[in-house]
Amino acid sequence: MKVHAAIRCQLLALVATTLGLLSSTGCHVLSPAHIPARPQYIAPELLNDSSSQVEFGEPHKVLDTAGWIWGIPDKILLWDHRVDNHQITAPTVETVASYLDENNLPHVKVRVNQYAPLQDFHRLRQNKTVAWPYRYTLGLLSVGGETILPGRFFGGDHFNPYTQTVHLYSDVPAIALHELAHAKDFTRRRYQGTYALAYMFFPTWHETIASRDVMAHLYDRHDRAGIIEANRIQYPAYGTYVAGTASWFIPGGGTALYYGCVIAGHANGRMLSRDVDQHLADYHQMFRSQPVPHQSVPAISQPDMSVPVPEPQPMWDESQLNPPRVSQAASNESPASNMH
Repeated sequence: MKVHAAIRCQLLALVATTLGLLSSTGCHVLSPAHIPARPQYIAPELLNDSSSQVEFGEPHKVLDTAGWIWGIPDKILLWDHRVDNHQITAPTVETVASYLDENNLPHVKVRVNQYAPLQDFHRLRQNKTVAWPYRYTLGLLSVGGETILPGRFFGGDHFNPYTQTVHLYSDVPAIALHELAHAKDFTRRRYQGTYALAYMFFPTWHETIASRDVMAHLYDRHDRAGIIEANRIQYPAYGTYVAGTASWFIPGGGTALYYGCVIAGHANGRMLSRDVDQHLADYHQMFRSQPVPHQSVPAISQPDMSVPVPEPQPMWDESQLNPPRVSQAASNESPASNMH
């Protein structure tokens, strides 16, 4: 027992030293890398949804305040008071709409601080890009969990691949982009149910892909403030998944390993942000001669091509929020209406 404890201590010391060295110099683990836009596997039934692609929960002062209080641990973990604040503002919604538009994700529903379990069960049945054995086991459990433990109170921004729905409770554009990147990633997978199952065992793989796409999205736009925010938010969040993976090899790591990785993530993100201007210059210099292709017109692979694509629908109900103007997709394209 003493030998095993000594080995665990040595491994923890090695991990802590490694994380400290990386964070002191700024390790670009989540370097910009776009998720390929092709192919896309979309259930035609989801395209036929005539409701607004971005929907909003009705404001409820008592409930939202209680949710804000419940979310204090996550606010501290990511060191941002906007996490799980249940009050999403127009700039974050504009970021959501822009990403959906540019990446041609008309089938993705975005619920902004909304509790709608019946609609989600309906979308679970419609999403036939996920095989029925997955939908009616893991899918039912996921929607059932969202029903019993509603994010409207408990928070927890996430993407549900079984319903192709993004649930947002934080007013942080970087978090919204990250969840949308998961939707983009799943859309290109032929076996989406299997890919969702893999997330339960190797989430770091999926999280890396989504996080790097967020960085590419922001670097392409020369969004200096957005990159700094993404560094601050994504690296400590990523640290929680690194800790989870490392715990497989360091069973006794526990709390020390978890918070060590989070702290290292905070340090690393801030170190990278100090050199953001140089990173931006290097990125655009690298791609100056080979610009990233526009990704808004991918080929869509549908289970049943006989189902027609519906007419463009409004991205949101403007009576619920007054977001800034957001350009719709070109008239000859389907509209792109749509961490824990």
